[in-house]
Amino acid sequence: MKILVVGGTGLIGKGVSRELTEAGHEVIVGSPSHGIDVVSGNGLADALEGTDVVIDLSNSASPDGQTALNFFRASGQSLTSFEKKAGIKHHLVLSIVGTDRATYIGYLQAKKEQEDTIRNSGIPYTIIRSTQFHEHMTTLIAVQGNETEVNVSTIDYQPIAAADVVGHVVKLALEEPKNGLVEIAGPERGLMTDFVQKYLDHTSNSKMLVANDDDQYMFFKIPKDLLVPSGEFRAGQINFSEWLKAN
Repeated sequence: MKILVVGGTGLIGKGVSRELTEAGHEVIVGSPSHGIDVVSGNGLADALEGTDVVIDLSNSASPDGQTALNFFRASGQSLTSFEKKAGIKHHLVLSIVGTDRATYIGYLQAKKEQEDTIRNSGIPYTIIRSTQFHEHMTTLIAVQGNETEVNVSTIDYQPIAAADVVGHVVKLALEEPKNGLVEIAGPERGLMTDFVQKYLDHTSNSKMLVANDDDQYMFFKIPKDLLVPSGEFRAGQINFSEWLKAN
């Protein structure tokens, strides 16, 4: 099977491209460094010739709302246009759990538009909504902390290891299109404060965790359960403690 992995040089993209290649599939890495630009369309026609599946793991250069909206709007329109001409059989996109519940956050509004573009395109599709990655913990601490402390709300949290995300993406890409949503999450759910404290303890980080009940994440007010699955989901296998030991 020939598969185009858009964003194939990123954290998830590298793993997905490697696993699909090792499984015997022909993988095209879709990134500007490989001569494929999903915004301008450069290189897309050739990349899609004879392609069966497109996996969209692309991301905007910045989480800024307008920057993200401009990117996902342009890339979504470009991809669907070229995919229709090529007769793509399955388009899979990686999104975020809770996207449609907090579109007042610019980045999530942009991801929702990305989802809607493929949903309304007529191309067979699968949308995977993932919880936050274990690997995101360093960013969380950097953004919500200072030199001495980290301010974290007691919101629900169920992070997933990037390796598990890779596995789910590969599996779903090779299945029949769902023409709907699939949520994925880590194997354990708790409070964000618990996960952050465990990380600080494991890494001997001297910062003090300061817990609050403000229901904030990256300075945005959010529903307490925004970052966890809302119903049925496919679980990862790597729990947070196992990931810490391995990394």
